Amino acid sequence: MNSKEGYGIEVKNESSSIHDEPASGEVTEVAYDYHKSHTKRRLESRHVQLIAIGGSIGSALFISIGIALVRGGPGSLFLSFFLWSAVFLLVIASCGEMVSYLPVDSPFITIAGRVIDPAFEAAVGYNFYIMEAIYIPYEITAVNGMIHFWRNDYSPAITFCIQIVMYTVLNVFAVQWYGESEFWLSLGKLLLAVGLLCFSFIAMVGGNPQRDAFGFRYWRDPGAFAEYLATGTLGRFEGFLAGAMFIAVFTIVGAEYISMIAGETINPRKVMPRAFKTFFYRLVFFYIGGAISVGVLVPYNDANLLYKMSTTSGGDATVSPYVVAMENLGITVLPHIVNALCLTSAFSAGNSYLYCSSRCLYGLALKGYAPKWFAICNKQGVPIYGVALGVGFSLLSLLQLGSGTATVFNWLVSLCSGAQVLNFSFMCVTYLGFYRACKAQGIDRNSFTYKGWGQPYTAMVGLFFTFVMVILLGYTNFLPGMWSIENFLYDYLMLFISIFVFCMWKLVFKTKFVKPEEADLVSGLREIEEHEIKYYQELETRNKKDLNMVQRVLDWIFG
Repeated sequence: MNSKEGYGIEVKNESSSIHDEPASGEVTEVAYDYHKSHTKRRLESRHVQLIAIGGSIGSALFISIGIALVRGGPGSLFLSFFLWSAVFLLVIASCGEMVSYLPVDSPFITIAGRVIDPAFEAAVGYNFYIMEAIYIPYEITAVNGMIHFWRNDYSPAITFCIQIVMYTVLNVFAVQWYGESEFWLSLGKLLLAVGLLCFSFIAMVGGNPQRDAFGFRYWRDPGAFAEYLATGTLGRFEGFLAGAMFIAVFTIVGAEYISMIAGETINPRKVMPRAFKTFFYRLVFFYIGGAISVGVLVPYNDANLLYKMSTTSGGDATVSPYVVAMENLGITVLPHIVNALCLTSAFSAGNSYLYCSSRCLYGLALKGYAPKWFAICNKQGVPIYGVALGVGFSLLSLLQLGSGTATVFNWLVSLCSGAQVLNFSFMCVTYLGFYRACKAQGIDRNSFTYKGWGQPYTAMVGLFFTFVMVILLGYTNFLPGMWSIENFLYDYLMLFISIFVFCMWKLVFKTKFVKPEEADLVSGLREIEEHEIKYYQELETRNKKDLNMVQRVLDWIFG
């Protein structure tokens, strides 16, 4: 590849920092001392394992899933979650191999530039950054909506400001603060998910106040498939695709969030593979299990559920199918517990978005795709200016305080609708470049700590289905009488922005596609190896007696 000094990106020589040591001519970090300013590996195995679980479980699994039930029915709900879980496994098998091999900062973004094209890395990075940054204020408003479950006689500005301050504190001082907070918040999500699955089973076999063993009654009456946008067979298909599948697409996530912490994980080439390998069990247990549970508990035409969806904003547990089922069965205490844990789930999501956005911007700045000051870290290894900009985005939540500005805020959030699925497509494209580079350079993938199964066909199939879904997201705009320029932009603007960023970078900076034999697959490995040597040396001299009982138990559980 040619040097890119012309646009603020410099080429390192052999004496450069070990943080990222590229081959000659590779695009690299902006020039200043990274020994003094870089992220630090402080996230322990237990943090990563719980963040992996927490990143897979969002409030959508408990609340928005009701929309899929109403529009598609329990059959469509189950099929959509089952099928998209299968597609998502293909993405995980691809992303997990790359990240486990090269667990650097913003790995799936960084590798995109190394194996495809620097312009592609810019497109991937900004698609992911915009999505993460705008979702921060979205989750802040979601938390406020859940508080309304109990009371709303206060100014929303109070909860907005408190939450922004808490996010700042958890993210700005040290990565352990973020890791520790996410560990306990994710534990709450885990307890909620497991608790609701247990509740569903107990209730359906008759363990409820009404002693009604209803089983799969609602699959028969009113039926397994609901009609949406049309009637008859077409309406049931629309209910599956536009009603349930689109909700599944935005509910089933996690690979991107666990990837973003790779650069700050202790002993990452052992810890990251373990996190990715357990995704299959989480998908089956939480997503498919959740879809079955919701379809069992409430009929898609439940009057109580439909009324609440039509009269509330949908931001709290009021519209959760689980809460509606509890109310229908005469259970009064559990809805409050569900809402409280959903609140912590939304808070955790916003916390993760702030973390991921700052690390994404940090990774872009390292390579010269963003101003260099975003790569500056404080003494604790936190990219302080990236966090500051994320906090700035969180202030957009204040737009909800006015009726006119609230429309602007909702419009901004909706613009990111397609970015998430597009990001999965980008991961598959990047993996295909990574795979061909490994093959061209004679790197034995069998030696990897995590080897994706069925490659490269797994990534190809994953790319096909994720990109098809990117195109289909806005298909309802083209149905008779449903055209809306706003909805069209909601669904496709991020695709257009990504294409624009890629083309602009190609034209202005004249980047070239990377040849497989010239792809940089080694930069950063020496830093990781030196970290591992130091880690195992410290582990040998570590005195278990210095740990308290809780730490010893957690170390035993999470390795």
